[in-house]
Amino acid sequence: MVDMDKVLSIHEKHKGVLGILPEFSVVNRNELSEAYTPGVAGLAKLIESNPENKNKYTMSGKLVAIITDGSAVLGLGNVGPAAGLPIIEGKALLYKSFSGVDAIPLAFAQGTVDEFVSCVKNMETSFAGIHLEDIAAPRVFEIEKRLREELSIPVYHDDQTGTAIVVLAGLINAAKVVGKKLKDMKILINGIGAAGVATAKLLIAAGAKNLTLVDIHGVVTADDDRYNEYQRSLVSQIRQTEGTTLDDVIDGQDVFIGLSDAKVLSVGQVKRMNDKAIVFALANPVPEILPEEAISGGAVVAATGSAQWPNQVNNVLAFPGLFKGLLVSGVKSVDMDLQISVANGLAGMIKEPNKDNIVPAVFDNGVVDAVANAVVKYSKTNK
Repeated sequence: MVDMDKVLSIHEKHKGVLGILPEFSVVNRNELSEAYTPGVAGLAKLIESNPENKNKYTMSGKLVAIITDGSAVLGLGNVGPAAGLPIIEGKALLYKSFSGVDAIPLAFAQGTVDEFVSCVKNMETSFAGIHLEDIAAPRVFEIEKRLREELSIPVYHDDQTGTAIVVLAGLINAAKVVGKKLKDMKILINGIGAAGVATAKLLIAAGAKNLTLVDIHGVVTADDDRYNEYQRSLVSQIRQTEGTTLDDVIDGQDVFIGLSDAKVLSVGQVKRMNDKAIVFALANPVPEILPEEAISGGAVVAATGSAQWPNQVNNVLAFPGLFKGLLVSGVKSVDMDLQISVANGLAGMIKEPNKDNIVPAVFDNGVVDAVANAVVKYSKTNK
């Protein structure tokens, strides 16, 4: 368990976990003239003649904005913009520590989609990419869609895309462990928020044919107005299993992917799944079912989003290397084919998958490079 007294002490002492360091020293008049005035006047004129020069001569060419409004923090809910800051500050620290990418946390007031999009567009000049974090659905679907269409820099929503990539990577290897194929497996996703929608879309793009989607009201259907248009549209693309609750549709499923809440899946329900079942219980901090319980119910592979157990399926495996690759390659859009390429890159790190080793660990050597190289390779084959 985390020692909260120590956590508070560390964060209070440093006023957070980030600071700004200079790239070179300024200790005399000559260095001052090169770093600031009058040297910057020449830079300003150069950039005025060609605004793209900003990416070459200012930090805008390497800086990622991590933006939240704190409306959907995993495991905590709508905590507000200020309370969302520690999460995105931590993400910025991981960017720098794991991949060398510079990122800055920004908290926005909770407003309309138009207000959010307008604010990001007005700041685009300062950044090389946008990382969206902890923004509630369905607003975030429209925000991400519009920003991808209206900005000239990459836009990435970690709760959606990062989660989906790592889930697919884990499932690629879990399928090998149980001797099944993705296209043949019956997959149930419990929790069809931002992460659930993105995961379902990516699995379909990767070849999954048999999906069942369940949310707080039960099995999601295309005509149920309790669900938003994005959820209903997704359901219209698949053939749903008949039933109205999770308990109704758990029988015969090969895979359970939980992106929902603690303790919603029982041992008895796992027993009713197909032989050699796979259980990804990814709710944090408490999973939908404990791994040992899933195994006792007959699951062969069990994964969580936590480092407490083997098989941590967590988006921290994706985002540092992803933006490193985007910045190096110049790729402007994180499309489905790129996501599949990254997932395959992550999965490929595990040469001989087994029930306790389907994805690399966060601190394994090569994780960032595997992801970044997958992005660069994709850029070379899709020019």
